[in-house]
Amino acid sequence: MVSDMRQPGLVARWGTSVLASALFATMLVFAAGMARTPLPVTPSATNTYLCSGYSGCSSDGYSDAGYGAVNDRMYWRMYSGHNCTNYVAYRMIKAGMSTSRPWSGGGNASEWGLHMSSITDQVPNVGAVAWWARYDNGSGSAGHVAYVEKVISSTEIIVSQDSWGGTFSWRRISKDSGRWPTGFIHFVDKTIGFKTTPTVKAEPVVGTELTVPEPSWTVKPGAVTYRWFVNGSYTGVSGLSFTPRPSDVGKPVFLRIRAARSGYTTAVHDVTPPKSVARGVMSLTGDPAVAGELLVDNTLVADSGTWTPEPAATAWRWYADGQLIERPSYKTRRLALTRDLVGKKLGLQVVTRTDGYEITRTPINPVGTVLAGKIEVATPFAVTGRPRVGETLKVTGGVTTPSDTKVAYTWLRDGVPIAGATGTSYTLTGEDAGARVSVRTDLTRTNYAPWTGEVAARARVQSTSSLRTSVRVVGARGRAVAVAVRVLAPEVDPVTGRVLVRIGGQTRTVTLVDGLARVSVPFSTPGRRNVLIRYLGSDAVTEARATDRVVIR
Repeated sequence: MVSDMRQPGLVARWGTSVLASALFATMLVFAAGMARTPLPVTPSATNTYLCSGYSGCSSDGYSDAGYGAVNDRMYWRMYSGHNCTNYVAYRMIKAGMSTSRPWSGGGNASEWGLHMSSITDQVPNVGAVAWWARYDNGSGSAGHVAYVEKVISSTEIIVSQDSWGGTFSWRRISKDSGRWPTGFIHFVDKTIGFKTTPTVKAEPVVGTELTVPEPSWTVKPGAVTYRWFVNGSYTGVSGLSFTPRPSDVGKPVFLRIRAARSGYTTAVHDVTPPKSVARGVMSLTGDPAVAGELLVDNTLVADSGTWTPEPAATAWRWYADGQLIERPSYKTRRLALTRDLVGKKLGLQVVTRTDGYEITRTPINPVGTVLAGKIEVATPFAVTGRPRVGETLKVTGGVTTPSDTKVAYTWLRDGVPIAGATGTSYTLTGEDAGARVSVRTDLTRTNYAPWTGEVAARARVQSTSSLRTSVRVVGARGRAVAVAVRVLAPEVDPVTGRVLVRIGGQTRTVTLVDGLARVSVPFSTPGRRNVLIRYLGSDAVTEARATDRVVIR
């Protein structure tokens, strides 16, 4: 331990009394007030010297970091040679600090921790300066400083040091040895740190994964562990993610990150969320459903839906017109439909609970209106009348129970309602030609389930066709018969389809073009021939036929 040359002080040995005044005066002349501390010679189990001297320590595998070769120089204005302050100043500069002393004032070892109190504490770190105040734990009047080489635990360290009037050494010190440092000065510790300190802002919730971002390090660690603690006890879960359990509700949780690397102080950091573990919220992944007809004397049966996690207990709350049904069994999945519920709109709410989660209630979901019964049709409805343009179709039958059931009629053309056609009869028009005409019957009665049926005419609607024909003998020798046919139908223009022509034993079938068909049949012998002309019909037009006779000369 030594001051700089501008700060004279007492000369004392570590753990010894002050020297005689004559020696003291002499040392002031030659040392300008430097304090010195020789190396103690008596080892103990908790205060043990591991090596001594530059060469001796080097032989035993303990480095002096090159100081022995350059100790003739002064660092931070400390005296050169065997001197604790000069050695530690050298180590700090070698670790990257400026060659200028980071404070002004005295340089005695005893003053280091006083001047640098803002970075001095009781935590040992590799690369920190172990500092002894005046006369503290075996130090002399000028105190002592050493370089922390290894942190075995929070109560045991290994330091390297040099001593005024002594020599270089490595030393192992435990806290119960009576030689523990007054404090530790953290200039440029060899510690593993974070580039950005990991934090977590999310509130821990039962059942929801809590994740801490992977940290980035100032120095790459050799080994990293992540361990989750709840209420101070290790959960057995490691890694950057943890899902709080029901038993964790109301308890603090944190992630302890421990990073180690040879030659560095182990870094320990706790990442603590802002709040203790809160109850989780159950998630509904499949809606509740109700089975059963809404008719008096029936029983509805509900399920609870699908939940994550699965509930430990479930209750069903039934409502009628928005009011809770107060019955002994209303919390069960079954509801008997009694007459006092007729006409009322039912609703269902599912209430679930499980340990560690909030009690969860679904909205009141509508189920439907309770009905007194169903409308029955004793005699079916039917459509009578010929499906021809201009004819009238009628609805017959339709005897219902109850007898005062209201009936509404809607006539349909190929399934599409016909405007204004809402009576018990309907006269077919040209627009209906080729279409399927039916009638829909809608039966209603207060507090009864509605009934809907549909019945169609027996066939598609057709328009009645007629033929205009022309039959004549043609050809240079009068040996061919030419037939022309025009097919007509009310409100169908043009008529489409095929026409069959048979003359004698010869038959031709042709397709109408714009309602007209032409055919020519040759003959090689003279004689009388019968002619049959037949329109084959279509979905919209009825069949028609005509006959004629020709003589081939």
